[in-house]
Amino acid sequence: MLTRAVLLLAVLLLGATPFGGAHAQTAPAQTIWRLLDYIAVDYREAVRDGKVINDAEYVEMVEFSKSARERITQLPVTGARQDLQQKAVALEKLIAGKQPPETIAVAARAVAADLIKAYPVPLAPSATPDLARGEKIYAEQCAACHGANGDGKGPDSVGLDPPPIEFTDAARASERSVFALFQVIEQGLDGTSMRSFAELSPEDRWAVAFYSGTLAFTNTADGERIWKEDAKLRSSFNMDRLVGATPAALAAQLGDDKAKAITAYLRRHPEAVAAEQTSGALTFARGKLNEALAAYEQKDSRAATDLALSAYLDGFEPVEAVLAARDHALMLRIETAMIAVRAGIANGAPVETVRGQVAVLDGLFAEAEKVLGSSEASSMASFLAAFTILVREGLEALLIVIAMIAFLNKADRRDVLPYVHGGWAAALVAGAVTWVVATWMITISGASRELTEGFGSLLAAAVLLWVGIWMHGKSHANAWARYIREKMGAALNKRSAWFLFALAFVVVYREVFETILFYAAIWAQGNGGAMLAGALAAIVVLSVVAVAMMTFSRRLPIGQFFRYSSWLIAGLAVVLIGKGTSALQEAGYIAINPLAGFPRSELLGVYPTQEGVIAQLLMAVLLIIGFLWNNRQAAKSA
Repeated sequence: MLTRAVLLLAVLLLGATPFGGAHAQTAPAQTIWRLLDYIAVDYREAVRDGKVINDAEYVEMVEFSKSARERITQLPVTGARQDLQQKAVALEKLIAGKQPPETIAVAARAVAADLIKAYPVPLAPSATPDLARGEKIYAEQCAACHGANGDGKGPDSVGLDPPPIEFTDAARASERSVFALFQVIEQGLDGTSMRSFAELSPEDRWAVAFYSGTLAFTNTADGERIWKEDAKLRSSFNMDRLVGATPAALAAQLGDDKAKAITAYLRRHPEAVAAEQTSGALTFARGKLNEALAAYEQKDSRAATDLALSAYLDGFEPVEAVLAARDHALMLRIETAMIAVRAGIANGAPVETVRGQVAVLDGLFAEAEKVLGSSEASSMASFLAAFTILVREGLEALLIVIAMIAFLNKADRRDVLPYVHGGWAAALVAGAVTWVVATWMITISGASRELTEGFGSLLAAAVLLWVGIWMHGKSHANAWARYIREKMGAALNKRSAWFLFALAFVVVYREVFETILFYAAIWAQGNGGAMLAGALAAIVVLSVVAVAMMTFSRRLPIGQFFRYSSWLIAGLAVVLIGKGTSALQEAGYIAINPLAGFPRSELLGVYPTQEGVIAQLLMAVLLIIGFLWNNRQAAKSA
């Protein structure tokens, strides 16, 4: 079991890191994409009716298409690269043949779309863009060249060749996506006066991209009406489509007037798309639950089980952290109700019972939609959520790491302390990487999250079982004296030191992983300042606890230190075995049998299921047996 846990945890951690693979391909692919997008938008300024109308623009188009083709040949080898090369060559020939702008735009965008599929890059912001912030930065950084209203006639535009982009030019703006604007802001544009603004944060670059993308589209009233009335349109939109689609592409699907109105509204109100995505997740969960009920009515329990699990992992799990930050009690009610549905299916409950459970969830989802549909969480709610989450998750890791440090100080083995510090520091670095993954590069699936938490908790609990019993055995004065005399010199060798490194890493990363996923959700709600303040307050509290523990441990006689530490470690082992069992139940690895009316405490790892309670009782029994054995051996020795 431990071996399997270690392997799965390693796979999940490695799979969640952005090193290598697509990450190394991102920058070159972005540059090529930018060149292709520029060709698609600006070729119409160079050629008309098969004739060159602007020699400088046409030369630029030829150079850009050649550069894009050459850069594609330098990308890492994949199955799609050869096809991209062929399409890039074809695009060059079309430009050389002075084909119509519409033909060039279609060809350039086709290569760009295939490029993104083969070499993925981040396509959407991690948080809802702040348009007011974007307007402020535009006025400070962009208006001097592009003009205060985006007409390209700012005071610094005189003499620039080519002239700055005229954002109010509706024809060219219709061929430009928000993603294209973001790319140019991030990387600049070679051969022009447009420099890179990479020093701005990603959030600020997205805010400016959205704001500058609104300047040619003003019909927000009609856009809002269309958005609210057209449910099919709402269901077809997500943030990726909003930032990636050009108004011209939308016009081909919706009609020109409708596309311009929708563009005007959604670029000014991206929060409407974010809210629809949240609602869509719950709609997905509803659909899967109804499918599960239908399968159960047809006596297909296996399909019903899989569908109910998908409703949780793929439907509710993506919005669980956001809901927990706004209404933790409602989140717990929904989680408990979903467990009840799966347990009912697994235990062969009457169809009417399962139907009633699904109906209860439908009502709870309606409540959740109201909570999630509000514009944003309040600053105080974000502060309290960030504070509570970090204190709750950080306390467990802190207690274990402090106990390890205190033990090494007591044993006068400070030479091993760097391994412990290296373990928790590495866990924080891994957590930072996970933050990038969870908020920027990919979405961590519900199953991956639960498996990482579950196996990480079980592994830590198993180790703490051994450590707790070992520490208790050394709480007797004669046992400690004998240990020091006979074994201390060899006990903490390199292998043991690396064991302490691994233990510190696992227990800290398990808590960091849980915390950063909740923080990513809070950050996306727009109250980053309040979240950071809550995190800072939690760090202060945890620091006080750490100092108090270290001070107390130094004053304790060695026997009492080991006795109290063993009780602490034993308690944490019981907590973690409960949390690990619950996470694996949510991932569908362990059966669920709820205990009606049984108390629930996330802090203590107590969840109202038979399996979780039994696991904690078994852990407690093993610890008690170990402690009694230690007492017996100490009595014999005495």
